[in-house]
Amino acid sequence: MPLRVEGTFRKALAEADRPLAGMWVCSGSPLIAELCAGSGLDWLLVDAEHSPNGLESILAQLQAIHGYPVHTLVRPPVNDTVLIKQYLDLGVQNLLVPMVNSVAEAEAAVAATRYPPHGVRGVGSALARAARWNRVPDYLARASETVSVTVQIESTAAVEAVEDILKVDGVDAIFVGPSDLSASMGLLGQQEHPEVRAAVEHCLAAAQAAGKPAGVNAFAPATARHYLAAGADFILVGADVALLARGSEALAAEYIQTADGETPASY
Repeated sequence: MPLRVEGTFRKALAEADRPLAGMWVCSGSPLIAELCAGSGLDWLLVDAEHSPNGLESILAQLQAIHGYPVHTLVRPPVNDTVLIKQYLDLGVQNLLVPMVNSVAEAEAAVAATRYPPHGVRGVGSALARAARWNRVPDYLARASETVSVTVQIESTAAVEAVEDILKVDGVDAIFVGPSDLSASMGLLGQQEHPEVRAAVEHCLAAAQAAGKPAGVNAFAPATARHYLAAGADFILVGADVALLARGSEALAAEYIQTADGETPASY
């Protein structure tokens, strides 16, 4: 069985002639993941930092998504060598590593995806879906070709270090998270604040100067268009759980009224 490298997000970004649009997959459901995979979007982010996803549910979602022409990134809950090893062995090819605040943390994320002597990834290919249980004969030698590493910039420390983080060999892209970034700046919940926008734009410009792709999270359409115009190469514009929440609230507002004529508030 030949080694497949065409699934890497790194390759998709390099070959894209437009920004790539994606959405969060947070429900933990393989069925919902498959529904999203068939949407026509370019990429999905299966989240395990703020969502009820463990190893088994991530595996099931990878299997559900596999038959669709969409790129899948997975975010672990923490930049942890053991967790990253487990994710890679499951068959995760594209990692979005959260809360990377320094060069050392970026280097640790990359090292977790590389076998020695280039990193610290544990060797278990005979037991792992990633190597098709050793049915990929050249997997150990070429495993790094099948993996992309995107690190998340979401603190003032990370913004200050972003130029150096971008220089780390093996960091394929950065992704800016305005929610945590705004909190780090003392502006909790104010993702649209001019200072937050300026910090995001600084990161996008730094990535352009370094020749590496940069992405950003932006659910508000006007904000998404703003960051795309500022040079974002990929973007997240929605989430499965948010779409279901807002959609079900819209149904309630349309069809249910209380005695005083008001619509019920969502729980």
